[in-house]
Amino acid sequence: MRGNFSGLLFVPALILALLACNMNRFYRETQRIPDGIWNSKEKVAFSVNISDTAKRYSLYINLRNDVNYPFANIYMFLDTRFPDGRIARDTVECQLADYDGRWLGKGSGSIKSNRFLFQKAVRFRQKGNYAFTFEQAMRTSELKGIRDVGLEIEL
Repeated sequence: MRGNFSGLLFVPALILALLACNMNRFYRETQRIPDGIWNSKEKVAFSVNISDTAKRYSLYINLRNDVNYPFANIYMFLDTRFPDGRIARDTVECQLADYDGRWLGKGSGSIKSNRFLFQKAVRFRQKGNYAFTFEQAMRTSELKGIRDVGLEIEL
């Protein structure tokens, strides 16, 4: 009898834990890179509407790569277009493998998922639409092995 009771408590606790993880998520979108080949001329863009300028947000970059990706890291340009039209450009480096060549991402098999904190506790000072545009910056016109690029924003 005691074992059944503890099992009944476990399920609701698990559901609450899963819901709590998603309660802070404000925005999340991922775009697939066709055939896992990211052309240097192809940009990956996300549009986010910000209505609360008092809150602080954390921005994450989500990447999925396959084990045939030829580098240990990836450099990207990230352009942020503000509602007033101004654009800020950042150069971002994400480490995908350690110095011994072991993949750092999660996942079994040939696909690895990574989540990188880009900015923490950011306040958007303008209400409106923000456009975030990623461009690979790896000195190769066709970057093989990147499957998905995503943007996640949490409160």
